[in-house]
Amino acid sequence: MVITSAIGRERTTFDSVTEVLAKANERKTGDELAGVAARSDAERVAAKDALSQLTLETLRENPVVPYEDDEVTRVIQDAVREPVYERIRDWTVGELREFLVDSTTTDEDISAIRPGLTSEMIAAVAKLMSDMDLVLVASKLTVTARCNNTIGEPGRLSFRLQPNDPGDDIENILDSTREGLAYGVGDAVIGVNPVTDNVATTTEILEATRGIIDEYEIPTQNCCLSHVTTQMDAIREGAPADLIFQSLAGTEAGNDEFGVDVAMLDEAYELGTRRCSSAGPNVMYFETGQGSELSGDAHHDVDQVTLEARCYGLAKRYDPFIVNTVVGFIGPEYLYDGKQVIRAGLEDVFMGKLHGISMGIDACYTNHIQADQNDIERLAMLLANAANYFITVPMGDDVMLNYQSNSYHDAASLWELHDLRPAAAFEEWLEEMGIMHEGRLTEKAGDPTLFAGG
Repeated sequence: MVITSAIGRERTTFDSVTEVLAKANERKTGDELAGVAARSDAERVAAKDALSQLTLETLRENPVVPYEDDEVTRVIQDAVREPVYERIRDWTVGELREFLVDSTTTDEDISAIRPGLTSEMIAAVAKLMSDMDLVLVASKLTVTARCNNTIGEPGRLSFRLQPNDPGDDIENILDSTREGLAYGVGDAVIGVNPVTDNVATTTEILEATRGIIDEYEIPTQNCCLSHVTTQMDAIREGAPADLIFQSLAGTEAGNDEFGVDVAMLDEAYELGTRRCSSAGPNVMYFETGQGSELSGDAHHDVDQVTLEARCYGLAKRYDPFIVNTVVGFIGPEYLYDGKQVIRAGLEDVFMGKLHGISMGIDACYTNHIQADQNDIERLAMLLANAANYFITVPMGDDVMLNYQSNSYHDAASLWELHDLRPAAAFEEWLEEMGIMHEGRLTEKAGDPTLFAGG
């Protein structure tokens, strides 16, 4: 399929929808190393021009990985609600962008067309949008989810409390948890990444976090981020898990690298709806991040943004409580510097929310990437009114995963800057504990002895 852009006297041709999507992307190191990126700014502009004129029907009929070859494609395509798609199939990608950014277009208007969109359509429109466009539209969209509490409501910004420990030491994990709670974070989830991936460690972590939740009657949920099969075995043996976690990729081959497939995720979802200790109904937690498919040579010559959108198309099947992009964690081979990390974070939250999922972000970076704390603070400020939640770690430094993220105490700054508050039930609990008053932290905030009998 030959696609042509004509700008003035310049004519540029592309051999496929996949090539246009890749070359219309903003500059990303991973696309360049994979050999799919635009070779110049002029070619990138030509690709954006060509993409703007493609119809949604063309994108539907040309998925970047063929339907018969990839189960992620099948999940995305089979989920399309045909009557909705029929109403918008003749729209161009440019017309979709104009619809989304129009000041008269409401959240309800966008929700009405959402079931007719595929992940390729959503990736395509993201490539035509500026940073401000992405934030504007993502901020319009309200996507709520409920596990033991509800997140995503207007005027609310939630946080995952991530108390990792390099030795899976339970007391250290609990100490970090107490500190985070004292700073008012943890309403999205108290989620621990274990060093050792086995049933015993997973169960011990789940029991410990469940213990502090029960002791202080905290309206939140717990999760241990071991492999999904490990969590399933632990739950079957009685471990108290509120959420089931798994990392996702945007292709079948990428998920194979993670050791999962759709059948396994279906099984986990069914188990979670029956056996998770939370009230539900949303019991799944997924993490993604641009570049994961490239690292496993599972990208099928598709660009990072389009693959990331397909992750959200798969996640939507399970009506998750939370999904987050670990945007700067994978390294400079995929996102070279702070500018690329910020752009990717804006794209990801926009695409996740346009899919209709409860979307958050780990605004983070690793020590070998050309970024610093100011970059991720900028990203957090840009997305505070758009994302459902952020990840927070003690002092902004995860000592187990060895990367930098937002700190527990960054939450208070984001709430104050943007006039936001924690999830409603969690805020009421913070008020009862004397940690928060009228939406702001009190003098007691930051004192972990509130949860240690001191």
